[in-house]
Amino acid sequence: MPTHPIRSVIQSGHVLVVSPDTSVREVVHRMAKARLSAALIAEHGILTGIFTEYDATFRVLAADVDADTATVAEVMTHNPVCARPDQPFGHALHMMYEGGFRHLPVVDHNHRPIGMVTSKDALSIDAIQLEKELVRREEITVIL
Repeated sequence: MPTHPIRSVIQSGHVLVVSPDTSVREVVHRMAKARLSAALIAEHGILTGIFTEYDATFRVLAADVDADTATVAEVMTHNPVCARPDQPFGHALHMMYEGGFRHLPVVDHNHRPIGMVTSKDALSIDAIQLEKELVRREEITVIL
């Protein structure tokens, strides 16, 4: 299980944070423009929820909610499970697996959002680690 800290995985500035009173349509447009699959919801800088593609599909489209009049607070996941930047990345993966979700907000000690771990991050890290292992094995083979 990866032991490096979560802070080494998250990219600062690569997270969308919106207020709870933002319309669903506005959040979805901003997610699409930034090519992100989730947005964090914060009130007065404190994380209060998360809105994902899943929420857009099942809580908005499938439920016939008007994206122009509904606020993201009405359809977001309230008080999501969060990680801290100093926790091991493997802990974040375990939390995501156990919780059955693909997005894990990362917050500071004041519960202010600073990033997000996604299932895509997990795949990227695994690929990098696999590549390093293959290079290491190739070097050992050359030495032998």
